[in-house]
Formats: sequence, C-alpha cells, structure tokens
Amino acid sequence: MSSSQPPSGLTPEQQTSFHKNGYLILPNALPAPTVQALLSETHHLLETFSLSDHPLTKFAAGERPDHVGDSYFLSSGDKIRFFFEEDAFSAETGQLTKPKNLAVNKIGHYLHGLSPPFASLFDPAYNPDLLGAGTGLKKQSHPAAVARSLGFRDPRVLQSMVICKQPEIGGAVPPHQDSTFLYTDPPSAVGFWYALEDATVENGCLSFLPGSHRWAGVKKRFVRRREGDGEGTEFVENDGPRFPLGDEYGEDKKSEGEDGEDKYVMGEVKAGDLVLIHGNILHKSERNTSSKGRIIYTFHVIEGEGTKYDERNWLQPPAEGFTRLLRD
Repeated sequence: MSSSQPPSGLTPEQQTSFHKNGYLILPNALPAPTVQALLSETHHLLETFSLSDHPLTKFAAGERPDHVGDSYFLSSGDKIRFFFEEDAFSAETGQLTKPKNLAVNKIGHYLHGLSPPFASLFDPAYNPDLLGAGTGLKKQSHPAAVARSLGFRDPRVLQSMVICKQPEIGGAVPPHQDSTFLYTDPPSAVGFWYALEDATVENGCLSFLPGSHRWAGVKKRFVRRREGDGEGTEFVENDGPRFPLGDEYGEDKKSEGEDGEDKYVMGEVKAGDLVLIHGNILHKSERNTSSKGRIIYTFHVIEGEGTKYDERNWLQPPAEGFTRLLRD
C-alpha cells in the first residue's frame, strides 16, 4: 500500500474526534448497493412476518416500569422478532391502527446471524461492494477495521436490529447510555449505527451530548429480574465499574454547564453514513411527526478479552457465544 493511502479503519484524526466527543459520523460508510440490499431485506421482513401468532409486544423507551420485558423480548437474542410502536394501537380497542409494516418500532436482535444481507456486512467475501466503501482505497469502513482502530482486541457483535422510526408515530427516545443495556465489567460497548435512509431533525435523528462519555458514569443497568421475582426486566443500581479503563474517564472530568439540554448536538446523516456511539455517551432522539420514516440498522460491539459480560443483562449470548468480528 502506498504512503498516500490511509491504513484500514479510522484515521488518527477520526480516532481523536471519537475519543474527545464520544461519537463519530463516517460519511458514505456503506456503498449504495449495500444500502439498497439492506433496505430491501428490511421491507421484505416487515411485509412477510405473521400477525396471527404474534403477542403484539410493544417497545417502550426510557426507564419506565413498563419497559419491554416479556418472554418474546427476552428470548429474542438469537432470533428475528418484531416489536411495535406504542402509538400504533387504538387506545380504545387495542387493535393496530396502521398496516403492520408501518407499525413496527424495531426488528431484532440477531439479524447479523440469521439474515444473509445483514450478515454480509461482516464478510467481504459475500459483500465485495463494502471493500470500496468510504474513500474507495481500502476496506477502512469495514466494521472489523473500525473496531480494531478503536482498540478492540476481541470485538464481539450483539444486539443487531433495524429501528424504523415510523412516520407520524415514531416514538421519542430519552437520553440514555448504551452500556446501561449491554453492561460489561469494565464497560466496553460501542454502537455501530448505519443510516439506511436520511435521518434529519424532522424525522427524529440522533442528538448527542458531546464529551459526556468522559464524565457520565453508567449508574443504572437494565437487567432481567431475579428468579422468584417474576418474569421481566428492571433497572437497578450499578454496583460495578461505571467507566471504561483509562485516566480520561471519571465524574471529576465534568466541567460546569456541560450537561444542559441546550448542549445536545444534532447528528443529521445521509443514507449510507455510519455513526459510532461510545457506550457511555448520553444521546437521544425526538419523536417522528413527519411523513417520512427513518430506517436504520444498528449493532453493538463489546470487548471479549479481559471483560465480563454480566449474566443479568437482558440479552444473553446464544449457545455458540457472541459473534466474533475478527475472523481468522
């Protein structure tokens, strides 16, 4: 490789930006053919799943007592399942008021293992178009290359899902941290968030509190209830490490006035862009009241070497373990 070509993965400038801000937008990370293939697969899944045997599980965002936690949700870690928007149902009858393909909040949580188009994102042998993503010089946009440049030694993939943010009813997601839901000791989660359609202020794009990953510890965790307390999930206090390893983290890193609502920065992106999201950064999205949807694909990566994935996390590994991102 000539010296004019950047190495695989993030450039030093991009790494610096991610570590400073806690998120990073990579334009054109997916080539157009890949975006179209993933959108086509998404629409196929939305149009062909059965309602006849579906429990009509709704997805509720935020730290609420009714946050999703039925068996359909808890056993979805190695399956492809469908979760509805809360406002897709009539308050009087409980029946869907939208066609099913316009009522689903998200599809999850094992698309990367069971859907060939989504699985191809990790294997250039099945997706040669991805080799030309980004600058077209190398495979620097490939998830494995990005994970390596973020310092992962044994990145493992989990919780892959399509989030639809449906027109008119796409629910708001309050400020949260991804490591609350996918806790490792010490925290290590990074979200890979791919826009399959343009995400704008109007249809509920993400917004971030820059730098909050350095001072906002993971204070709570989303876990399965203990045996004997009934099936479901709950939020509990985190009695383990609240930050990844490193002197750059700690509650003392917070400056006065850093956490105001007006400090959030909108993250508008185009279809094909990738957003990297540190597990500790506070981020959110607003309700979609527009006539345009906002379909995205996301998965998370955790460190498999030198960390402990907690047995109370809502999502538990399949029999073969979480997917290795780095392959021999």
